[in-house]
Amino acid sequence: MGVVNVTPDSFSDAGAFLDADRAVAHALAMAKAGADIIDVGGESTRPGAASVSEEEEIRRVVPVINRLRGVTVSVDTTKAVVAERALAAGARIVNDISALRFDTRMVDVARDAGAGVVLMHMRGTPQTMQAEPRYDDVVAEVRDFLAKRIEFAVSHGLKKSQIAIDPGIGFGKTVEQNLALLAHLDTFASLGCPVLVGASRKSFIGKLLGREPQDRLAGSLAVATWAAAHGASIVRVHDVAETVDAVRMVEAIQK
Repeated sequence: MGVVNVTPDSFSDAGAFLDADRAVAHALAMAKAGADIIDVGGESTRPGAASVSEEEEIRRVVPVINRLRGVTVSVDTTKAVVAERALAAGARIVNDISALRFDTRMVDVARDAGAGVVLMHMRGTPQTMQAEPRYDDVVAEVRDFLAKRIEFAVSHGLKKSQIAIDPGIGFGKTVEQNLALLAHLDTFASLGCPVLVGASRKSFIGKLLGREPQDRLAGSLAVATWAAAHGASIVRVHDVAETVDAVRMVEAIQK
């Protein structure tokens, strides 16, 4: 899954793809490099990020999605109306960091469209999630949350085959908590849905290695290959070509 942030305030690319033409070109380049899914988002979810209106989010993402015909697109949003417009424009997956909690209509929109859904774990909101995140057992608590959200989605008409789950690396977790989740990915795979891991360029890599976002490729590749080898079906990344090569090498060794 290649990341396209159509935002002015992304932590990873500082608004490089806010312009629709550049966003489309970047998305197509990632697809050519081997991305199976292009994840288009119009609202930054970095810690402390400000929310944007539905209208502004639609203005950012829909023109980009409209131009990605022939590419499998997910829309990174928590707003049902944004998801609705994005799905109408050609998106096939809703990547919801709130796991269908922030907008009560989101589950209906996904069900009615027959869309895939990614359910992610997050404490609080992007504005509050890093305010002293505490868990008695982070792996067990995240697994229990995701199990309940799968149950919710299925009870509202989604098929389990439409659902992927994401433990939410970096969303309301400390460095140590992120590492624990990665070390126990098999725990999440046992829930019976594909597991997505999105750790590319995130701050825990920077804290461990002393690197700024643009210098976190090696750390991001290490996490992506670990995840792919330990139960993740999808890795959400900024550096597609490099990640595809690294994961293919690990897969070749495992055969």
